[in-house]
Amino acid sequence: MDIRVAAYGIISDGSQILLAHWNEHGHSGWTLPGGGIDPGEDPADAVIREIREETGYEAEVIRLIGIDSLVTPAHRRLDPTRNVPLHNLRIVYEARVVSGELRYEENGSTDWAAWQPLDGVGTLGTVSLVPAALALWHAQGGPQAT
Repeated sequence: MDIRVAAYGIISDGSQILLAHWNEHGHSGWTLPGGGIDPGEDPADAVIREIREETGYEAEVIRLIGIDSLVTPAHRRLDPTRNVPLHNLRIVYEARVVSGELRYEENGSTDWAAWQPLDGVGTLGTVSLVPAALALWHAQGGPQAT
């Protein structure tokens, strides 16, 4: 079994949430800004880096929300050469924008970033991370004052 550890950020202004549009290997969907942690990188540093890369915003971590664990069976992996299951550990933080302007990632796994109505997320085509992370966030009391 392979393992992938990644860090993601929930950034909300109360009525909207910042999402990135993942588009890779012929698959796509809205996701939280974030991604894989580099070897030796602190997860909180990774989420800040990924938010910057995917949205253009500088952000800061408010708090750790939780960890979502998901095993992808070998037959559902996007890379057909990897014929083993993939264990995804998805570390979710609440974060806030401190500066910058919205822009799109170039030459990455996301092709778009946008503020989406929080109450409409369920109607978007999201990856499984989004409802899982939002459930963790709401279990933690939702947005925290900064």
